[in-house]
Amino acid sequence: MDKKNTVIGVLLLIAAMVSFYFSARLAPPVAPSGNPPAETSIQPTGLPTAANEKSPSITSPNDAGLSAAKTGPAEYVTLSNDFITVQFTNQGGAIHQVGLKKYPETKGQDPLYTLNAPPAAPALSLTDFPGVDRFTAYTVVAQTADELVYRTVADGLEVTRRYSLAKAAGQDDYQIRHETTFRNLTRKVLLLPRASFNLGTAAPLNEHDLGIYLNVGYSDGSDASFIGQSDLQGGGFLAMVGLKDGTPPPYLERTAAIHWAAVKNQFFALILTPDQPGTGVRIERTKLVPTAPDTAVEAYGITGYARFELKPLAAGASSTFGAVLFAGPNEYKRISNADIFKQGEEKIMQFSSGFGKIFFSGFFAPLLLTIMTWVHSLEPDWGWAIVITTLLLKTFFLPFTLAASKSSKRMAKLNPLMQAMREKYKDNPQKIQTETLKLFKENKVNPLGGCIPILITIPFFIGFFTMLQSASELRFASFLWATDLSAPDTIGHIFGLPINIMPLFMGATMIIQMRLTPMPTTDKAQATMMKIMPWIFTLFCYNFASGLALYSTINGLFTIGQQLVINRLPEPDFPAAPLADGLKNVTPKKKNNR
Repeated sequence: MDKKNTVIGVLLLIAAMVSFYFSARLAPPVAPSGNPPAETSIQPTGLPTAANEKSPSITSPNDAGLSAAKTGPAEYVTLSNDFITVQFTNQGGAIHQVGLKKYPETKGQDPLYTLNAPPAAPALSLTDFPGVDRFTAYTVVAQTADELVYRTVADGLEVTRRYSLAKAAGQDDYQIRHETTFRNLTRKVLLLPRASFNLGTAAPLNEHDLGIYLNVGYSDGSDASFIGQSDLQGGGFLAMVGLKDGTPPPYLERTAAIHWAAVKNQFFALILTPDQPGTGVRIERTKLVPTAPDTAVEAYGITGYARFELKPLAAGASSTFGAVLFAGPNEYKRISNADIFKQGEEKIMQFSSGFGKIFFSGFFAPLLLTIMTWVHSLEPDWGWAIVITTLLLKTFFLPFTLAASKSSKRMAKLNPLMQAMREKYKDNPQKIQTETLKLFKENKVNPLGGCIPILITIPFFIGFFTMLQSASELRFASFLWATDLSAPDTIGHIFGLPINIMPLFMGATMIIQMRLTPMPTTDKAQATMMKIMPWIFTLFCYNFASGLALYSTINGLFTIGQQLVINRLPEPDFPAAPLADGLKNVTPKKKNNR
């Protein structure tokens, strides 16, 4: 690779990073979502054909003889505990919105953060259910301080919907127990269509949220999958370069045994855990703010639906769908409590998504969050908790990094001799390899020793990155000039571009660190890439959470101090014995570090 190819590669990498960040802004607009026609026309598996539906002994909600339940104006009922305020609506007999008492909408303000904020459809409302849908008017038939029961009848089919905030054994403070009971009031067998329950709608946190954390997740009992809002946009970098159709799909469907399904943004989630597994999910991109232009990313959210098959009901028989809905923050300590969340709901944190799978962040992210939470219990400032956690990690790995730094120093001292060897045996690659291995053996140098700090640092960096994506603990946590460690520390704008200070400090420490560390390679292209990497890394992390930049900055400052100490240590001594073919060990004279 020559310098030209190196520059081209760097430019392409930068272009990919920039396009990734701005892909949400470039996505084509999507019309407000509704019930897709294809969904409403699909019949449940195993139901009789149209000819069979005309049998006098069997009827269905699709039959003309069954009229739909009446609609009416919205009426609201509120239940609450110490953690949530749940507003129910008679339209659909479902959850209008949920207010989180311990999480404000904006920093320093009293209003509660609201899940499933209007104009989103009510959470847990029935969808694609003939005669009974989100607009059906239900009647309140029972109400206590922590329980509410709705009822409606669609000519022959009684639907009762029960909600409870009473904290039972094995239930979390943010959980709502729900049961929907279908009862056949006719004298015939009643066929029920499959039921799609609305999971709610996740919205961006603010106007600066590009929606990259909005997704619908579900678990098949062994693993969790996530569909992001970007999957419904149809744009992005691939569409820009003509490698992908830019037409946004109206919705996406996935078929799987659903042990839990959820909609989430960066810090909050609605998680439905049914008593019995479902059969699939549907995902839509939803217009939230009718007055906002289609180009405004905050105008769109993501909506999920979980599907369940319902068995035919004999005359007078009933069946009940039961589930628990979690409506609250992405607190790993809470959601990982296996005594309450028994279906692996902690995977909603997405610690093992993307690069996380490669770098085992499913292990490192919860470990770092656990350590940082423990430190926070001693020092109630999340910024200092990050600083102290970073220093603890650097101290623990200090012996490994010292050994790696010494190895890099010895390797750099051998570089001139290795370069001379390559020139002498340039026509004999086999000889170069043999003499290089001999050179390393004679001088007790491990050529991979300098990689150890990188191999150690990368998993923890990725762990911090994935942790900060979902850890609601850091939301609105301030440190120095940063008002929110979960967001960029923007102090102003120049020509519309944000001025973020912490990533600049991070980049400066990386550049200083690189200049203090001996270059372990003589390849000019590799050396050029290593010099450019701090700039690329700074650009890539510029709009990430300031907590991540704080971690990297403290990590870099510690490493700089460490390297200054190492550079003052005596130079390594090498054997005086000559190498093959009279090639002498001509190590360079000691240079003063500047």
